[in-house]
Amino acid sequence: MDYPYILGGIMACSFAFLYVVYSFGAKKVTDSSSIHVKSNECAKTSSEGGICSSDEDAGSADIIIVGAGVAGAALAYTLGKDGRRVHVIERDLSEPDRIVGELLQPGGYLRLIELGLQDCVDEIDSQQVFGYALYMDGKNTKLSYPLEKFSSDISGRSFHNGRFIQRMREKASSLPNVKLEQGTVTSLLEEKGTITGVHYKIKSGQEFTAKAPLTIVCDGCFSNLRRSLCNPKVDVPSHFVGLVLENCNLPYANHGHVILGDPSPVLFYPISSTEIRCLVDVPGQKLPSLGGGEMACYLKTVVAPQVPPELYDSFIAAIDKGNIRTMPNRSMPASPYPTPGALLMGDAFNMRHPLTGGGMTVALSDIVVLRDLLKPLHDLHDASALCRYLESFYTLRKPVASTINTLAGALYKVFCASPDPARKEMRQACFDYLSLGGVFSDGPIALLSGLNPRPLSLVLHFFAVAIYGVGRLLIPFPSPKRMWIGARLISVSTSHFPFCSNNIQNISHITYC
Repeated sequence: MDYPYILGGIMACSFAFLYVVYSFGAKKVTDSSSIHVKSNECAKTSSEGGICSSDEDAGSADIIIVGAGVAGAALAYTLGKDGRRVHVIERDLSEPDRIVGELLQPGGYLRLIELGLQDCVDEIDSQQVFGYALYMDGKNTKLSYPLEKFSSDISGRSFHNGRFIQRMREKASSLPNVKLEQGTVTSLLEEKGTITGVHYKIKSGQEFTAKAPLTIVCDGCFSNLRRSLCNPKVDVPSHFVGLVLENCNLPYANHGHVILGDPSPVLFYPISSTEIRCLVDVPGQKLPSLGGGEMACYLKTVVAPQVPPELYDSFIAAIDKGNIRTMPNRSMPASPYPTPGALLMGDAFNMRHPLTGGGMTVALSDIVVLRDLLKPLHDLHDASALCRYLESFYTLRKPVASTINTLAGALYKVFCASPDPARKEMRQACFDYLSLGGVFSDGPIALLSGLNPRPLSLVLHFFAVAIYGVGRLLIPFPSPKRMWIGARLISVSTSHFPFCSNNIQNISHITYC
């Protein structure tokens, strides 16, 4: 009997129509792969400094939303369904092509249902995801989502990000009180310290202003407006290198696969019935050259030997095909300047390492919180009072956002390889702890999936892994070397934990306008 494992186990028990195009009418959109708008023209206009503003439309919107990605499109539909007049301005309404934002955790799918957007994962060849398979040093373990208390439809969903976004845009624009327009917002319109709308430019180069009592900025991870509304501290710890594997099968069907490789994790998950996304995490700021063949060499010599045998040939074929994409992995804590008349949402507001696929869950959860806060308000025109009222948004979002953000950052650090013996032990302890099954895997996976995003549960499991690792070292023979590594393991654990504890303490923090 393996007493260290048993003792460790005992010690560890703790988010079609394109409606309203400027001119003299709206045009029904029949091509779901692309949304088109007519150019904006001023009907009854006054022009000042080359910027048009429509007298007819001035103040006709209750809310302006900048950006129609996952957060912006979902928010537009949600607020439009509640009767708000919403004006959405999106830089590019053609179908996005991204290598991230393709896995929606079960907790995010529950929020999608709550918002009435669950049909947006239909008819896009999305795939159900029921958990993860974890690989390390030739061993693997299957970790299922704890879905026993839910209906059979509840699971994760994986898909092409662009198809999902287009479905939500179509759903939002089908509402008569939601106007979806293609244009680039160049700046926020400010009057006496209050944001009253935006300046934006259409494809022809003509500039316009749009006004509303509330402007919500959802222009994504590359936001050019966030500096006006927050103190952005963006960290880029690594890059994802993306490939698509075709016509092959994952060892565990309908599961994401995480390989704890050296130097860092490799992910596989289905994005359609015939395609598997591979994301290779490459630490640091500098990537091997794509054009010079260095990246292909790196993938073949460093990564390929660590790929499960069932996926090896398809992985090599994907490299040889040459469609290799890259994306910086950004992390940014929520640090807003509460500003009358404006609010930040989505990746413009808060980002975490995408390893755990929690971004859309956080964004959709934030939309639920904001919807419930705005629902009883009939008049949004008192900017100062609205700003004070929306202070609670930052507090109410904390339990879910902090838990998912913290777990993403901590797991990335633990899952990366290291020559440090204590970090190696922590990595091994985490793998073995999850392999125990039962509450030892259900608890962490419930956190990861957004099904139970409770800060206290995160803290308990975080320390349980550390205690489990120390127990494995000290039993049955606590040699001086093992005791030293155990002490270092605790130190390594707590070095990650300030990130966690600061977020949890901030649950009770309110920032005032």
